[in-house]
Amino acid sequence: MTDKPKNIPFTQGASETAGLPSWLFPAGFWVAVVALALTLLLPKLALWAVGWVMLVPVLAALWVAVSALKRDRRLSVAALVALVGLVIVFFVKGLLA
Repeated sequence: MTDKPKNIPFTQGASETAGLPSWLFPAGFWVAVVALALTLLLPKLALWAVGWVMLVPVLAALWVAVSALKRDRRLSVAALVALVGLVIVFFVKGLLA
């Protein structure tokens, strides 16, 4: 009995984790680290660097939402729900400010 169970809807491949390619999130992270390090020398880049740090998870969620749509619809919907939640938080924050 070495067969994989048939009821698991999503099995991870060797090159991806939860719909995200293994290189994508670390690449965004290291760009953020370099950008934040550059702000020590060029403080005017601070707003861009912090914006990039906040944008990396959003870009990852967008990637998962689009790329997993046909392969794993539940994962795609979960990513879209997270993005909608983020939009709602920013909208409510704008109303309160």
